[in-house]
Amino acid sequence: MKDIAQRAGVSESAVSFALNDRPGVSEVTRDRVRRVAEQLGWRPSTAARALSGEGSATVGLVLARPAATLGVDSFFLQLISGIQEILSDRQLGLLFQVVEDVEAECAVYRRWWAEHRVDGVLMVDPRTADPRPGLLDELGLPAVVIGALPGTRDDASGGGGAPPHRGLSQVRADDAGAMAAVVGRLHELGHRRIAHIAGLSSLAHTERRIGSLRGEAERYGLAEVRSLTTDYSDTQGGEVTRRVLAGPRPPTALIYDNDVMAAAGAAVTTGLGLRVPDDVSIVSWEDSALCRLVRPWLTALSRDSVAFGRIAAGELAALLDGGAARTVQVPLPRLIERESTAPARD
Repeated sequence: MKDIAQRAGVSESAVSFALNDRPGVSEVTRDRVRRVAEQLGWRPSTAARALSGEGSATVGLVLARPAATLGVDSFFLQLISGIQEILSDRQLGLLFQVVEDVEAECAVYRRWWAEHRVDGVLMVDPRTADPRPGLLDELGLPAVVIGALPGTRDDASGGGGAPPHRGLSQVRADDAGAMAAVVGRLHELGHRRIAHIAGLSSLAHTERRIGSLRGEAERYGLAEVRSLTTDYSDTQGGEVTRRVLAGPRPPTALIYDNDVMAAAGAAVTTGLGLRVPDDVSIVSWEDSALCRLVRPWLTALSRDSVAFGRIAAGELAALLDGGAARTVQVPLPRLIERESTAPARD
């Protein structure tokens, strides 16, 4: 500050007023101070800002998932890419951490809050019994929940809905509607035995997808439909595929909760001497390059995960600017039909 004050010909207090957008200096002085600061390569100290109560210019994201499954999860890679686009534009940093479980995630939030490490957080993977929204309310940390919280309707119209927690916005997808669209199309193709290879059983969106599958099965009169949960990995996806196809009345269609499991399931299916899609049709919940690298190409639900991240980060930025919490619904994913689905033979 002394260097800037000397070069700009003003007092150190004037430098402080100018760089922190406070009244007390003219616009001419403010512009001169900022030009000198830029020439000297000055940047605000996030530690000093935190100590003075002005914020850290950083937001947090914690993932409570098995670390081994994250490196191959295309959804999270694209989601973070979209988040980073908005944060970069706002000159906000992203503090990212992977933990073992939700309890550890809550401990991270408490520590970040106590240390003034973040101004707000992006919360992913809402659970069926989730302590995090209440904790974030208690701490007063602005937050955006990526996904619908338990007990909220998937089919609520986007934009402006009242959130269930006062400081939390939601950006959510219609998991129930997406599952209904997949089951409806498979039913049109004549499939009556369907297995859903799901993700983690504790996740709210897994519960919604399973519930939607059951509801659609009842609506269409499908008696041989079931869901089996996994950890999202290719290993468990392949193991469950082998198990269901070895049964006395194997499914004619398989729905996987991500692209990695779908690719592994396709490999297991052909390894058992079955043909995709002649004997078994396969649908991936997430679309990615992987779906177009395996043979046959995989039918998949396609959504703009990068845009999902942009929307979530934008909603958090709005909260940090003093906006009201709200609920935003993203568009329903599109089912892109490729070579892995065909009419059922029996």
